Amino acid sequence: MEPNIVLWILLGVIVVAAVLYLIAFLLKKKNLERLQELEERKTTLFDLPVLDEVDEVKKMHLVGQSQNTFREWNQKWVDLSTISFAELESRIFEVENLNDTFRFMKVKTALDEANQTMTEMETEVETIRDGLKDLRESEARNSEAVQEALDLYHQISEEVVSEEEKYGNAFKELEKQIKSIDRDFSQFMALNTAGDPMEARVVLDQAEEKTYAIQKTVERIPPQFETLDTVFPEQLKEIKEGYETLKKDNYVFEEDDIDERVEKLEEKIRSTLLDLEKLEVDAVERANKETAKDIDKLYDIMEKEISAKRYVIENKDNLLGFLSHANKNNRQLMIELDHISQSYILNNNELGVTRGFQALMDEIKKTYESYNEKLESNEAVFSKVAKFYEESLAQLEEIEEQQVAIDRGVKELNVREHRAVQKIDDYELELRNIRRFVEKQRLPGIPNSYLEFFFVTSERVEDLADELNKIRIDMNYIDNLVRACDEDIAILREKSNSLVDDAALTEQMIQHANRFRFSHPEIKNAIDRSLSLFSREHRYSDALDVIAAELERIEPGVTARIRTFYQNNRDDIL
Repeated sequence: MEPNIVLWILLGVIVVAAVLYLIAFLLKKKNLERLQELEERKTTLFDLPVLDEVDEVKKMHLVGQSQNTFREWNQKWVDLSTISFAELESRIFEVENLNDTFRFMKVKTALDEANQTMTEMETEVETIRDGLKDLRESEARNSEAVQEALDLYHQISEEVVSEEEKYGNAFKELEKQIKSIDRDFSQFMALNTAGDPMEARVVLDQAEEKTYAIQKTVERIPPQFETLDTVFPEQLKEIKEGYETLKKDNYVFEEDDIDERVEKLEEKIRSTLLDLEKLEVDAVERANKETAKDIDKLYDIMEKEISAKRYVIENKDNLLGFLSHANKNNRQLMIELDHISQSYILNNNELGVTRGFQALMDEIKKTYESYNEKLESNEAVFSKVAKFYEESLAQLEEIEEQQVAIDRGVKELNVREHRAVQKIDDYELELRNIRRFVEKQRLPGIPNSYLEFFFVTSERVEDLADELNKIRIDMNYIDNLVRACDEDIAILREKSNSLVDDAALTEQMIQHANRFRFSHPEIKNAIDRSLSLFSREHRYSDALDVIAAELERIEPGVTARIRTFYQNNRDDIL
C-alpha cells in the first residue's frame, strides 16, 4: 500500500503545480495585454503633433503678454515630454520586471499607478494644445477684426472727405477724430506685427469703439446741418416776408412781437451751429426740435389771422342777418307772451327769459358795431373778431331754439285747457254713473268711509271747475288737479265695485249657510253676526269674512265655488 500512497501524493503535487502554472501563465498574459494597451496610449499621445503646433506658434514671434503665455505652455510641454515621459517609462519597466518574476499583487498596483500617470499626461497635453490653439485663434481674430474695422474706417474717412459740404462747420472736428482713429489703428498694427496679439486686441477694441461712434455721428450730422444751414433760415425768411406783407394788408396781430422772436431764433440757430462744430449732436438735435416748434408757432400765428379774416368776411353778413331775424322773432314772442299772460299764469318766467334774450342780443349788436368800426379803420385783430362772430352765432342759435321751445309751450296752454274742460264733463258723468250703480243695489246703508271719499272726489272735481273759470288760470296747477281727479275716480270706481261685490257675496253665502241651520246649529251665530254687520253697521267686507269663515269650516272649498259662480254671473246677479 505504501508505494501507491506515494504515487498518489506525487500525482497530486504534479496536478497542483500544473494548475498553479496555468494560473500564473494566464495572469501574466493578462498583465501583458494591459501593458500593451498602455504602450499604445503612450504611442498615440506622443504621435500627436504637439511639437509642430509649438513650432507654429513660435514662428509667430510673439512678444509681451502673448509671449509669456506661450512660454508657459511650451515649458509644460517640455516637462511633460521629458520628466513625465521618463517617469512613465520607469513605471512600465517596473511592471514588466514584476510580471516576469510572477509578483502579480505588486504588478496590479504598479499598473494602476502607470495608468493614472498616463491619464494625467493625456489631460495635460489636451490643456497645452487648447492654450496653443487660443493663441493662434487670437492672432486670426485680430487679423479679421482689424480688416473689418479698417474697411469701415476707410469708408467713413472717404465719405467725410469727399462730401465735406454735407458736414459744414463740423468737418474739422470730424477730421480731427478720424485722424485720432487712424493713430489707434497704426498702433494696433504695430503691436500685432511685433507679435503681441493680446495687447493689440485692447488697442483694436478702442479703435473699433471710436469708429462705430464716429459712424453714428457722421450719419446724424448732415440732416441737422442742413436744417440749421438751409431749412430754418428759409423758413424764418419766409416768416419775415410774410409778416411784412400781412401788415401791409392791414392785418393787426395780438402778439405783435414776431420780429423780435425771429431775431431770437436766428441767434439760437447760430448758437446751435457752434454746438454742431463741437460734435455735440445730442444737444443739437434737442435744440433743433425746440426751434422747429417755435417756428411752427410763428406760422400758426399768421395762419390764424389769415383764416380768421376769411371767416370774418364770410360770416359778417350772416351774423347781422341772424341777429335781425332773432330780434324780430323775439319781438313777436314778447307780444304773444303779453297777450297769453292775460289769460294764463306763466310758470317758467317766460317773459323774463325773453327779455333776457333781448338784452343779450342788444349786447351782441353793440359789440358787433364796435368791431365793425375797427374793421373799417383797419384796427381790428381778425382772430378776436372771428372768435366773437363764432360765439355770437352759437348764442343766437341757442336763443332761437329756446324761443321755439317757449312759443311751443305757450301755444299748448290752450290745448291743455280744453283737455281739462273735457275732463270735467267726463268726471261728472262718471260720478253720476257710480252713484246710480251703488243706489241700484238697494243696500241697507252706505259706509261712512265710502261716502267721505265720494264727496272728496266730487269736491276735487268742483275745485277743477272753479280753477278753469278763473280769469287767469294756472295750467300747471290745473294739470296736477286733473291727475289727482283721475286717480280719485279710479279709486272710487274700485271702492264701489268692492262695496257691491262684498254685499252681494255676503247675501249669497248667508243663503247657502241657511241650509246648515239644522245640521249645524252653531252656524246660526255666524249668520246672526254677519246679518248684524250687514244690515245695522253696513260693514259688508267684515260681514263677508264672518260668514265665509264659518262656511269654509263646515264645507271646505264652498266659498271659492260661490265666488267663482258670482264672478261668472255678476252682470245677471246685479
